[in-house]
Formats: sequence, C-alpha cells, structure tokens
Amino acid sequence: MAVEVLCCHCVDLKSMLLHIVTILALKGKRMAMRNSMLLKSGIPLLIILVAIIAAAVMIGAKKPPEQKPVESKPFLVDAMQINSEDVHFKVYSQGNVIPKHQTNISAQVSGKIVEVSDTFVAGGLFNEGDLLVRLEQEDYATELKLAEAELVQANAALTEEKARGKVAEQEWRSVNSSIAPELGLRKPQLATAQANVKAAEAKFERAQRNLARTEIRAPYDGLVVSKNVDLGQFITTGAVIGTIYSTDEAEIRLPIPDSDMAFIDITSQIKQASPVTLTATVAGKKRAWEAELVRSEGILDTGNRVIYVIAKLDDPYARKDTDTTPLRFGQFVEAEITGTQSQQLFVLPRNVLRLDNTVLQVTDDRNVKINPVEVVRTNANYVYISSGLDEESQVITSAVPNPYNGMKVRLPGDEVPTNATPENDKADDSSSIDAREAAN
Repeated sequence: MAVEVLCCHCVDLKSMLLHIVTILALKGKRMAMRNSMLLKSGIPLLIILVAIIAAAVMIGAKKPPEQKPVESKPFLVDAMQINSEDVHFKVYSQGNVIPKHQTNISAQVSGKIVEVSDTFVAGGLFNEGDLLVRLEQEDYATELKLAEAELVQANAALTEEKARGKVAEQEWRSVNSSIAPELGLRKPQLATAQANVKAAEAKFERAQRNLARTEIRAPYDGLVVSKNVDLGQFITTGAVIGTIYSTDEAEIRLPIPDSDMAFIDITSQIKQASPVTLTATVAGKKRAWEAELVRSEGILDTGNRVIYVIAKLDDPYARKDTDTTPLRFGQFVEAEITGTQSQQLFVLPRNVLRLDNTVLQVTDDRNVKINPVEVVRTNANYVYISSGLDEESQVITSAVPNPYNGMKVRLPGDEVPTNATPENDKADDSSSIDAREAAN
C-alpha cells in the first residue's frame, strides 16, 4: 500500500512539473514576440529622429547669403526729335475706268446689208469716219436721180416764168402808162415756180442724205463692244446694229467721303485741272497713269455719304502714244488726289498716339511728359498733329508700361547711374541671422 501511494505521488509530481515547464515556455515565447515587435517599430523612429537632428545641425551651420545692393536703372526708351513740316494731304479713292461716250449705233434708213467692215467686230478698233456697215444703195440712188430731175424741171420752169413776166411787163407798158397789176406781170406764177424749186431742192437734199445714210460710219475714234447684225441681213430704220465706246477719253468715277473733303478744294482743283494719279496692276505689274480732275457730280450720295468726282484720262488705249501701257475699260484703279492747300503739322508714326489722344515726350531732365494733342488726320502709318507738341522736342516712340508725368527714363547712349538703390531695399539683417544661429 505504501508503495502504491508513493508511486501515485510520483506521477502527480511529474505531471505538475511538466505543466510548470509548459507554462514557462509559453511565457518565454510571448516575451520574445513582444521584444521583436518593439525592435521592428523602434528602428524607423530612430532613423527619423537621427535625420531631423542632422538637418537641424546642417541648417544651423549654413552661412547667410551675401547681400549686394541692386542698382536702379531708369526705363530705357527710344525717342525721336520732331519738327513741323509743310504737308499737302492726299486723298485716296478708287473706281472703274469707263468710256466718255457709249453709243448704240442705229440705222437711219432701212435696207439690206451688203458690206461689213473687218473692224466691225467685238474688240475692233476704228477711227472717226471709218465705214462700219453699208446698206444696198440702188433704190436710194434712183430716188436721188428722180429728185435731181425734178429739181432741173423746177429750175427750168422758174426760168421760163421769169421770162414770161418780163414779156408781160413790156406788153403792159406798151399799151398803158399806169402801174401794171401783179397778175398781169405774172408774179403769182413766179412765186409758184420759185416754191417748186425750193421743194425740189429739199427733195434732192433728202435723197442725198438717204443715200449717204446707207453707209454707217464711226462718229469718233473708238472700240466695238458688240455687233448685232451681219452680212445679208435686212434692217429697218432705227435698228441697233451694235454698241461702241470712244477711246479718245476715259473717265473714272471716284467716291470721296465727306470726312476727306476738308483736305482738298474740289472747286479750285477742278478749275485748275489738278492731276490725279491712277495705279493698277496690269499683266502682273504695277502701272501708273496721270489723269485730270474735270468735274464733280455735285450731289452728296444719301446712301453712303460720299460725293463723286470725275477724273479724265486722254488716250487710255495708247493709240497715239504706243510707249505707254493701255488702260482698258472696266479696269479697277486706285486714285490719289493731292490737295492744293498746305498746313504746318507734326507728322509722327502712328504708334506714338495713345488711345486718349496723348503723346509721350522726354524732357531735358529725362522725365516723361504726357501731352494732349489735336489730331488732324490719321492713317495706317502716320498721325498728323496740329498742336500740343513743341518744336525740336523728343517724342517717345517705344512702348512705356504705365507712364506718368515725371517718370524717369533714359535714352540710348545716356550714362547709367551706379550709386542708386531701390527704395524697397531692406537694411543689412546679418545681426538677426547671427542671433538665430546662437539660439539654434
């Protein structure tokens, strides 16, 4: 029994010791896992802390940048010296070349066309008096002969009646001493004979005209625009056989805006036949012609507020002067009219005029002066100023941002100041930097 009890106690002791060992092993494993987690999380924190300390040391050891005073230079501008000059304004216009005379040629008699001139074709050139079309003349020649015969008969009857009157007067005087009556002297018969002669002469002249009208001739030097008839065609009186233009003179109808009328004197320039320069591109080249201002239409167009003036160009087709370039009808041309009146004005580049009609000047002290000016005229390249500027003054031609009166500027070639310092420069703050370093 005692042995059995002892054996039982031994077994219980072994179990208790095994349990204690197992518990200690579990606790040791948990401690190892806890230490490993602390180690993994502590290394990154340590690295970040070391980096912060190193950055602080480097910042504290950095020297402040050396400060140098910045030189202030006045704004550089371009300028030009100005002087007033005598200006003759030019007015520009444009228009199409048209003939002075445009004629629809008509037949004055009827008949069959028996001949057509070689020049009577579209584009054909002819001279004054050239034959264009001839009508059949036989009937009109016959009428002329009949009229001529009637005239001869009437003249013969008039001669016979004059002789009879003289014989009657002699017979009356031989038997009576009193005044003979008009009927006895055959004066009424004489008057009838004289009227018959005049009627025969008129008929003869009309027959001559009708015969001449069978030949339709050119009324002036010109150009055939269109032909409406041809050989063998019968035409009636008044039929249009074609359209022709005169080539001795051409006209250009030029619109002048009312705003440009102040720069030219239309009335005096028309009287003086002022020159008008015409330019156009012909065969790919720029050509020029000299025309004359001849008249004005005298009415202001209510639609576009312009007045039309007429310029005349002699011999536009260069038929007399073959060395010049022809200016054909229908050609679009640009015209330049120079005014006869002159004005003393300042002529400046267009870009110097500001939106508020002011101009920037440079004084002798190199200060900006904003001058209001009176503008007479502007175009794409120039501005014409009558007042507001001084003779031989300097006008700024370059762009100046936000200019104001008294603003300092300099011109090319001016000496640049070296001792100026900007107004907003700060004092040397090295002492405060040293204090911050000491604090760090």
